[in-house]
Amino acid sequence: MARRRTIAGSRMLITGASQGIGRALAQAAARRGARLVLVARSQHLEELAQQLRQHGVEVEAVRGDITRPEDRQRMIDAAVSRFGGLDILVNNAGLGATGHFCDATEDRLRQIMEVNFFALAELIRIAIPVLEQGHLPVIVNISSAAGKRALPSRSEYSASKYAVQGFSDALRAELVRQDIDVIVVCPGLTRTDFPKHMIENKARVPLDHLRAMSPEQVAEATLRAIERGKDEIVLTWQAKLLALFSRLFPRFVNRMMARKVRQLYRDDIEARRRRRQEKAEVVSTS
Repeated sequence: MARRRTIAGSRMLITGASQGIGRALAQAAARRGARLVLVARSQHLEELAQQLRQHGVEVEAVRGDITRPEDRQRMIDAAVSRFGGLDILVNNAGLGATGHFCDATEDRLRQIMEVNFFALAELIRIAIPVLEQGHLPVIVNISSAAGKRALPSRSEYSASKYAVQGFSDALRAELVRQDIDVIVVCPGLTRTDFPKHMIENKARVPLDHLRAMSPEQVAEATLRAIERGKDEIVLTWQAKLLALFSRLFPRFVNRMMARKVRQLYRDDIEARRRRRQEKAEVVSTS
């Protein structure tokens, strides 16, 4: 069980801070009195930093790519040089794609894993020596409901979030040595521009109508989890229900998802069956 803590005065680093959940987190943490290191590739990052500074918030903006080792080091160095250390690391930056795995390229999988898992893990690696010198240090990994139940047409993204989930569970025990807590946040579908920035968006069933939470709601829930010492939170009732059913009735959920895919790809499946039948007939008459 993580420890309770206050956000006020904490030194917090947030990746993917220029938009969506990251931006909302920066704004909500600023209202609570956090001192912020904000990280993103976007030019909009400095605009956000300037807005917060106008309200008296201590902010350091670092434009960089979390997949680049030298940029990751600059992020940690910025926290040390500006604030003397780090108390809260929020790994929020993420990348997604939709479409069936068999129709995608190796590059799509590697890009998603590089951003969502490898960069997250390596940023944590270099942050640990700094965090262990902090006040009630904590690592917050923004995962997804897809890390509790994988979804068809989102296989690579789901895999990356399962990796984050498993890695976080292991770290939570390991980092007892350094007195660092680990929290996992699993939002359901959230109303952000995330779909617009996907590598590819080829799902036959868009889920935009299920985007129930605002980024501000996710941000508030995340900060409450930090304050209350939660180990993990799953957000939206749909995500909680899916995770529960997947744990209690996995075969039922598997059948329902397979049934949906069969409906969507009925013509493809029938065409494949006809080809197999024709091939079998040719073989039998030869």
